[in-house]
Formats: sequence, structure tokens, C-alpha cells
Amino acid sequence: MRWVNRFLLPLFMILMVGCASNSEENVYSAVVEGKTIQVPALTGGKILSLAVKQGETVNRDDILAVVDTSELVLQLSQIRASLEEVNVQEELARSNLKQAETNFNYVRDKRNRILELFRKNSASQQSVDDIEHQYQQAEIALQTARQKLLAVKAQRERLQAQQKLVEKKLDDAFIRAPISGVISEVYYESGEAVPPLSPVVELLYLAEVEVNIFVSEKTLPQLKYGQEVTVRVDGRDESLTGKITWISDKAEFTPKTILTPETRTSLVYQVKVMVPNASLVLKHGMPVEVVL
Repeated sequence: MRWVNRFLLPLFMILMVGCASNSEENVYSAVVEGKTIQVPALTGGKILSLAVKQGETVNRDDILAVVDTSELVLQLSQIRASLEEVNVQEELARSNLKQAETNFNYVRDKRNRILELFRKNSASQQSVDDIEHQYQQAEIALQTARQKLLAVKAQRERLQAQQKLVEKKLDDAFIRAPISGVISEVYYESGEAVPPLSPVVELLYLAEVEVNIFVSEKTLPQLKYGQEVTVRVDGRDESLTGKITWISDKAEFTPKTILTPETRTSLVYQVKVMVPNASLVLKHGMPVEVVL
């Protein structure tokens, strides 16, 4: 009997330690949430082609759809024609300015000579009056020529800005994936008209997913930002590692999705866990367990 006690006592202690260690493990059920992105049509119009379907995986910058750009192409042609006309006007304005500068310099030098002669009593008052009039006219002509050139340059800048805007709209007509992910929703079909900024598809980003758990006030002091946690997936022996990225500072009642008769009145704190998912093992809506 003593021999049995000596054998059973250590075994009992081992089992108790095992049970105690398991009891310290906090396991929370949660659901995987991928980040959804609404991909809009920055340029409105008729959808010429839709290159993706629901459930397809796309890479960043892949073309998802193409919007009709016929009107934009015509606008661009008009702007380019106007720019050519402005270039001709600018060349003419520069030529007129050069001529006005030459005339002004000639009249200015002539005026200086006549004023010098007038001071020596070698020129009449009439000559001075005439040259002053010519000088004022030449100065006005020079200022007008300069303003004309500035106006032409401003017009060219406006047209160039319009050209860049239309070119951007033309580029935006090719709707591209902002990130790699999975097409979760398609809102339009080929041939339909899409308004500007209206979403065409919904893209699900799964390279990094979010898991929300709810912990009790007793567990809260044990948690900190950046803390690593274990994420278990059914049917997979190897677990994943996530990090706590957000801890709510306000308590709330246990969400309905995890209510039990014992916990329906419990106050809990929401904790967000980000899990790297480059291999896309985790899927949106998949149940997992988070171990703290």
C-alpha cells in the first residue's frame, strides 16, 4: 500500500501541474476579417470591358475594368489644337515685343539727344513736345506688347493644365487594383454606365487579416500593444502568430454573437489582433482560436 502511494502521489502531482498550466491558457473564439476596399471609377462613363469576376485573385495594378474614353479623346484633341494656336500667338507676341523694345529704345535715345540740344538752346520747344509724345506712345506700345505676351503665356498654362487633367482622366479610365487581393463583389457589368467615384468592385485584402476578441477586465492588465499571441486554425497542426494592435479603453456587454446564459451580462473589452497571412491560409469569415 505504501508502494502504491509513493507511485501515485508523484503521478497525481504531475497531472495537477498539467491541469494548472492548461487552466492558465486563455482561449478565445473569433472570426477572421479581411480588409475590404471599394475600388471606384474615378472617370465615369460606359464600361467597355470588365476583366474580373467574383472570387478571382488579382495583383496590384492589374486592370479590373475599362471605361469608355471617346469624349475625353476628343477633348484632348481640341486642347492640343488650341495649344498649337497659342504657340503661334506666343511667337507673334514675342516678335511684337521685340519690335516694341526696338522702337522704344530708338525714341528714348532720340529724346535724350533732343533734350540735350534743348538745354544748349539748339532745339525748339516744339521739338521737345513732339519727342515727348513719341516717347509716351512708344512706352505704351512696349507695355501693351509685354502684357500681350503674358496673356498668351497664361492661356498656354491654362490649356496645359486642362491637358494634364484630361490625360489623368484617360489614365483613370483604366481601373486598376490598388492592392493585391480577392474580388469579393462586382457591382457593374460590361455595357453599364458607372457614375464618377462609384465603386465598380470590392477587393478583399487578405495578406494581413484582423481578428477581434473580447476579454474580461481580469485579463485586461495582462495585455499590451505589440504582444504576440497564438492563432489556431481547425484542420491545421501548425499555428500562426498575431500581434495585438488595439485594446479598447471602454467596456461593453458581451456581443450577441458570443452570448451564453452565464456571460450575457458580462462586461468585456475588445482587442484587435493582426495576423500576417501571406500564404492566404486564413479566409474571410473563417473561425479561429486566439490563445493568450
